[in-house]
Amino acid sequence: MAPQPVCGVDEVGRGPWAGPVLAAAVILDPAQIPAGLNDSKKLTAARREALFEAISATALVAVGAASVAEIDRINILQASFLAMRRAVAGLSTPPAFALIDGNKIPPRLPCAARAIIKGDGRSLSIAAASIIAKVSRDRLMRALAATNPGYGWETNMGYGTKAHQAGLAKRGVTPHHRVSFKPIHKMLCEEN
Repeated sequence: MAPQPVCGVDEVGRGPWAGPVLAAAVILDPAQIPAGLNDSKKLTAARREALFEAISATALVAVGAASVAEIDRINILQASFLAMRRAVAGLSTPPAFALIDGNKIPPRLPCAARAIIKGDGRSLSIAAASIIAKVSRDRLMRALAATNPGYGWETNMGYGTKAHQAGLAKRGVTPHHRVSFKPIHKMLCEEN
């Protein structure tokens, strides 16, 4: 009997004030696990990029997103779960089991699952998913920064840094901002 595929799942982008939340699901090939997999936050940007390419070349990978509109409509936790479900559903081979980074299992996953607190440092497949999700979202935010200059998204990735706050004060709210998040909501209320 062939081994049943297990995927690691992680999300990125719950805290930023702008941009979608992304999740990745990764099924590693046990014969070709890239060396140096770790929690994406513990790796340099250059190392994440190199591992992104290595993972993409050797593993089954899918990325799911939940839009700013979805975040504002259903809240960031539910949007994170939605992105995770979309990532798992996007895998070309359906997994038999999912390892989820964190303490909650998204409802309505298409397979059995287990939540692992700090899983991106304890599971290679979750670490791989954390790298795919982080690099994918960073690339997306840099692309958004190119068409929405002045908020510093190319470096702050949508988080509420001083540069982002200065951009909001000078340029106002974009369609990429999460209006359900307090700082953005407050700003819109003050404008009205």
